[in-house]
Amino acid sequence: MMAHIPTPRLLPLTIFALSALLAMKSVTLVRAAVGDAEKTAAESATAATAAGAGRATTVAPTTAPAGGAAAGGTAAGAGTAAATAAKAAAAEKNPATALQSPPSAPTQPPPVPTVTDGERNVLLELRQRREELDARDAVVAARESTLAAAELRLDVRVKQLETLQHQLEGLQQARQQRDDASWQGLVKLYESMKPRDAATIFNDLEMPVLLGVVDRMKDRTAAPILAAMQPEKARELTIKLATLRTKRAAEAQIN
Repeated sequence: MMAHIPTPRLLPLTIFALSALLAMKSVTLVRAAVGDAEKTAAESATAATAAGAGRATTVAPTTAPAGGAAAGGTAAGAGTAAATAAKAAAAEKNPATALQSPPSAPTQPPPVPTVTDGERNVLLELRQRREELDARDAVVAARESTLAAAELRLDVRVKQLETLQHQLEGLQQARQQRDDASWQGLVKLYESMKPRDAATIFNDLEMPVLLGVVDRMKDRTAAPILAAMQPEKARELTIKLATLRTKRAAEAQIN
């Protein structure tokens, strides 16, 4: 009777080492590829899986079914790891492909912060204060508009008064010229008379008329007439004439 030879225990470890080595070589080939990274990674993973299964079948054809299943699971795991590494390498080579990945689940919005009663009161007070300031600004703007309109009307009125003043000054000058012309006629009339005859008439004239005539006469012509007049009348005329000329001189200094 033949002795039973036990199955070597190193066979699973050898298969795992070969699968890992094949996976590392597949990752290196995928990173060096330039074309379609995903297609190359898929082909490398398929090749790795097939090669691992073939080697497991070649090395241990008499392995128990449990051992074969373990070897196949190890090879499949190595192929999955190789495919994952290939996808990562493809994402590094082509970022646009990674961006085309399906979107993740939408995140929930952050919770709305709650407002306390104190903060609400502060906000209400600030709003009321702003409304009060807006109303005050509106009142100030309306008042400024009213003042601007009043200033405009005042400027127009001042211009009208200035025009009227110029007109009155012109009328006054014209009247003064007419009065001077009338007085000059009387002055020439009395200057052409004899002093005694003129004095007789001056004694009977009212003081305003007499003062106007004598004030416009030349001093050398008025002196003989005053000498021939009544003393009381001549004294009163002299006082009135001195007062008039003093007042006129003061007004001329002021102007």
